[in-house]
Amino acid sequence: MAAPVPSTAERGAGQDGGVRRGGTTARWRRWTGTGAGRSGAERAASGGNGGAEERRRRMEGGERLLPKGFPKLKNDTFLRAARGEETEHTPVWCMRQAGRYLPEFRETRAAQDFFATCRSPKLCCELTLQPLRRFPLDAAIIFSDILVVPQWTLMSYMIEGGGSTTMAKAKSWLYRHPEASHRLLRLLADVVTDYLVGQVAAGAQALQLFESHAGHLGPEQFQDFALPYIRDISQAVKSKLKEEALPLVPMIIFAKDAHYALHDLARAGYEVVGLDWTIRPQEARAQIGKDVTLQGNLDPCALYAPKEKIGELVKKMLEGFGTQRYIANLGHGLYPDMNPEHVGAFVEAVHAHSRHVNKHS
Repeated sequence: MAAPVPSTAERGAGQDGGVRRGGTTARWRRWTGTGAGRSGAERAASGGNGGAEERRRRMEGGERLLPKGFPKLKNDTFLRAARGEETEHTPVWCMRQAGRYLPEFRETRAAQDFFATCRSPKLCCELTLQPLRRFPLDAAIIFSDILVVPQWTLMSYMIEGGGSTTMAKAKSWLYRHPEASHRLLRLLADVVTDYLVGQVAAGAQALQLFESHAGHLGPEQFQDFALPYIRDISQAVKSKLKEEALPLVPMIIFAKDAHYALHDLARAGYEVVGLDWTIRPQEARAQIGKDVTLQGNLDPCALYAPKEKIGELVKKMLEGFGTQRYIANLGHGLYPDMNPEHVGAFVEAVHAHSRHVNKHS
């Protein structure tokens, strides 16, 4: 769903989007600038060829388009880093930052069931803003459902009927029914593409493809059943955005545990490649090259450490990645029992250390 987004100008932060809930590992995320998106009805009312032609005319005139009602963006650090532009500090956000580790999140969610929550623009906005009220984040995740997620991950949930430690049922389909698997994956990729284009039409300013279960596939299966669709989604989204005269927003690919595919992922059409915590920054950069922004990759469990230790780990992480063409994050999402103060220590350390390095470089 594409929920309206309130302004976060009081935090000076950009906004991002699309999380379902803190406990899930697969989700689409979308980012927007400070301001409000539009409902599906409002988008439909303003659509049509005439609307696309007007958007195209304005874009050709050099105007950056935003949905009606968006305030001026006050912090574009995240977006500039995603595009490979120089930044004053390293931007930082956390996967599952709008999640159950926050007491106010649990209190808000307790009053409604999940689907009622994600269908309420007011509640989605509240959950989106909660972490920004606490921390000087450079992006905000818009709380929403994950009914559309990366194609292999979604296929695995469909076949398994839920989570699994082995994904044996889903993987057996790939071996026993390869043609049917490709048909399903193609259908899912097409749906994901349309969904993402709709997110940009609603005001999203960046998109992340979160392939949670990539690590269940070996190199050959990933090459056959995941990578082609990851590439196709990027190409199709960018093509449709051009056709509809919508902004060409940065796209992020995060394929957890797919270290063997980093070279290919860097050439799959995404501006940013996300990393989990099991690979060294220098090794990732050697495989990916200098023309793609990296995102990650502190071990989430590092936030259980004392605040001083968190600062030391952040400093070491920044030394590995550098402060440019880099977006700081965890290597996966925040856990429900984490201390919000330690999340704040992580965010503050990224900003402080990166500003220090940039000032003295």
